[in-house]
Amino acid sequence: MSQTIQRLLRDEKGQDIAEYAVMLAVILVIVVGTVRLIGSNANTVFSQVASSIQ
Repeated sequence: MSQTIQRLLRDEKGQDIAEYAVMLAVILVIVVGTVRLIGSNANTVFSQVASSIQ
């Protein structure tokens, strides 16, 4: 049992996967935040244009 744990601690593949998962999560948070910000601003602009046309 202890040999299995030691082997897992020495194996760096799991660390790489965890690092990629963290990077992906950070990128997704940035993208979602940007889309929400741009979406609300775009909605305001389209509303202003629509009201000026009418």
